[in-house]
Amino acid sequence: MARRNKIDTSSYQTFADVSSRLDEIVKEVRRKDIPLESSLDLFDEAIALGQKAVDFVDTDAATSEELARAERDGQQEEHDKDGSAS
Repeated sequence: MARRNKIDTSSYQTFADVSSRLDEIVKEVRRKDIPLESSLDLFDEAIALGQKAVDFVDTDAATSEELARAERDGQQEEHDKDGSAS
């Protein structure tokens, strides 16, 4: 099973594009029936997208609205996770 080394993130042109795909990845890996190999591929993609998101923030390419949305989404996800653990 060969794993690809380099994830192409060039199609993601905005912070919102990256954030949206990361949201999709989170939903996919939460499925109970996802194969391990697919989970690892998604993990690799998420790491590459995370780096691209950092690059957007570092170069001020992300708008303040996009950053605020990402922060709200992250806080909501943490709240949902904490609430479901009880």
